[in-house]
Amino acid sequence: QVQLVESGGGLVQAGGSLRLSCAASGRTFSAYGMGWFRQAPGKEREFVAAISWSGANTNYADSVKGRFTISRDNANNMMYLQMNSLKPEDTAVYYCAAPPMGRITAGSQTYEYGYWGQGTQVTVSS
Repeated sequence: QVQLVESGGGLVQAGGSLRLSCAASGRTFSAYGMGWFRQAPGKEREFVAAISWSGANTNYADSVKGRFTISRDNANNMMYLQMNSLKPEDTAVYYCAAPPMGRITAGSQTYEYGYWGQGTQVTVSS
C-alpha cells in the first residue's frame, strides 16, 4: 500500500508561482516513479508531469513544459511540482500518483497508476 498526501495549493494571480508537495509512505519510495495529474471542473484528469525513481528522467505535458518542474527527495519520501508563470487555465485540482505494486515506471496515462492522493486545489486568477 502507498499513502500519498498533497499540499501547497492555493490562490495565485496569473504569472505567479506555487510549489506543490507530495508526501509518500508505505512503500520504498526510491523504488518507483511518480506522477502529477490535474483535473479541472467538467474535464477529464490529465497528465502534468512524471519522474523516474532516481529523478534522472522527467516527462512533461506540452502545456506545462518550460513552466513546471517536477523533482523528488528520496531521502525524505517527497515529490514536488514547482509551477511558475501560472495561467488561469492551470486552475485545477492537482493529484500526485504512484504506480501499482509490481510496476515501477510512471507514464502519462491515468491507468498506469494505482495510488492517488486526495488532491490539492490550485486556482489562478486573471
